[in-house]
Amino acid sequence: MSIRIGILGYGNLGRGVELAVRANEDMELAAVFTRRDPSALKIATPGVPVVRADEAEAWQDRIDVMILCGGSATDLPKQTPAFAKWFNVVDSFDTHAHIPDHFAAVDAAARAAGTLAAISVGWDPGLFSLARVYGSAVLPEGRDYTFWGRGVSQGHSDAIRRVPGVRDARQYTVPVEAALERVRSGENPDLTTRQKHTRECYVVLEDGADPVAVEQAIKTMPDYFADYDTTVHFISEAEMKEKHAGLAHGGFVIRSGRTGAAKEHAHIVEFRLKLDSNPEFTTGVLAAYARAVYRLAREGRTGCVTVLDIPPAYLSAKSGADLRASML
Repeated sequence: MSIRIGILGYGNLGRGVELAVRANEDMELAAVFTRRDPSALKIATPGVPVVRADEAEAWQDRIDVMILCGGSATDLPKQTPAFAKWFNVVDSFDTHAHIPDHFAAVDAAARAAGTLAAISVGWDPGLFSLARVYGSAVLPEGRDYTFWGRGVSQGHSDAIRRVPGVRDARQYTVPVEAALERVRSGENPDLTTRQKHTRECYVVLEDGADPVAVEQAIKTMPDYFADYDTTVHFISEAEMKEKHAGLAHGGFVIRSGRTGAAKEHAHIVEFRLKLDSNPEFTTGVLAAYARAVYRLAREGRTGCVTVLDIPPAYLSAKSGADLRASML
């Protein structure tokens, strides 16, 4: 039996989930749910219904896992607890500072409903979170460093687009090369948030918008830009389409540690991602964790979990025997 996947939201992530479901033989797309007019939305999978989001409750018996593809700034804090009342869900909530609060809200909703929710699934938070845990567990005497980019952050770009007066936006996260090299050398430097990354924003304004007010709103936005050296460029819609249509991203998690009686042996563990398409890779992760949620829910697990709570074998379509023979 195929895992019946529902998609809430059909932007970059929603379209990526559709491709990811198609690539996994044990999954099928059951429906796409949207806040837009369903008749105006054309999806890539023939025969799959497009349904109003406010009609989703009626689909409880036809969806095994709902993958939520909204933004972290305003969508997911409301949508994930709400939809966890009806479905097993997976989201990509990526505002690190607010994950504990989001977990608590979703856990309460899912436990009350008897459903299972996996939050903050993607590559950071997500796969990078696992790399940090593995590195710190193996090298307890050491330090973790995470660098992102250079690439487009979907969450940060979405946050800019929510600023009044902004028609479109792309935000690039850029690692500071000098800081990256200090870490790789084993120096174990003390680095502030501002010393590790810069942020470059390209913004198309609405007609009549005040660029000074928009720039100030972006640069002072807590959790997104306030702690970084941020540059805002105002460009035309044509330039945005010509030069900033891609969604490449990536980054590094580095654990620098020492072992030995006198701490004489240095070790560097580095996990790197280089992605042509941030949303398509992210949705590959979402699909794998949807499989895990489906399996855990069938075992009776309820409440909220993160990537740190889910055994790796639950992500794979392979059996335990196949994994031990081919991956171990």
